[in-house]
Amino acid sequence: MDERAALALLEGELDPVGDDAAVVDGLVVTTDMLHERTDFPPGTSRYTAGWRSVGASLSDVAAMGASATAAVAAYAAPEFVADELLAFVRGARDVCELVDGEYVGGDLDGHDEFTVATTAIGRTDDPVPRSGARPGDAVCVTGTLGRSAAALELFRRGEREDDPDARERANELFRFEPRVTAGRALAPHATAMMDSSDGLARSLHQLAEASDCGFAVDGETIPIDDAVRSVAESERAALERATTFGEDFELVATIPEEVLEAVRDAVDVPLARVGTVLESGEGISLDGEPLADRGYTHGED
Repeated sequence: MDERAALALLEGELDPVGDDAAVVDGLVVTTDMLHERTDFPPGTSRYTAGWRSVGASLSDVAAMGASATAAVAAYAAPEFVADELLAFVRGARDVCELVDGEYVGGDLDGHDEFTVATTAIGRTDDPVPRSGARPGDAVCVTGTLGRSAAALELFRRGEREDDPDARERANELFRFEPRVTAGRALAPHATAMMDSSDGLARSLHQLAEASDCGFAVDGETIPIDDAVRSVAESERAALERATTFGEDFELVATIPEEVLEAVRDAVDVPLARVGTVLESGEGISLDGEPLADRGYTHGED
């Protein structure tokens, strides 16, 4: 059973299940777990690991349109190495400070694999769910897509030692900015929103399921990061990675057409319109062809 099947199972036991975070009386709460084998390629610094693991939870806060308050992390490893532990905490603290949050500690434990469990909290009185997209809305994406795909290729090059600067560049790409400020600006207008941690294609399928709608996407408008173009074999390969790889932690939002330009002016990062919301039953397409439900899923073979 993969992560999505497990969530479907839990929908009958827990209400609500499915949004990026839970909201209780205006308090936004989310938790994540990352493992060395699946989430931190060889060459990932502990500073980057601290930044990325806490940033993943802060991205869920952003996806609800909330402000970031604080984060904690449980750090588990086969042994505690002073330099690694300090670097991890500094990365976690720096990403919190970037979004006006505070890193307030956590827990330490022994484990046979470096593993991090993080929790972030935020606040909002008007959370944005995944379930409100309406036909005619614009589908928009913050920033650029493909940074993590490019980073993974650079980590591989660094492991082969045929590119002496590859690991440094990979770590820089892995340290993304959680879109908390953008999420706050989008929140008053977005009809649905989530982060792109599982990839744009899978995010659209998840939004379509939650909102009972379809999507038409224009490949030429997808904001492909220059870093993935630099490592991809072709423009088509770059588009594929930007669309399906995931782990970019940008926001995917649906916005009414009449307020789109005003929203663009209010958001602090580029906001690309990549498509349009369709009626239920019209499917999800990229350049007129069906867009497969592909992306990252925990526990998927």
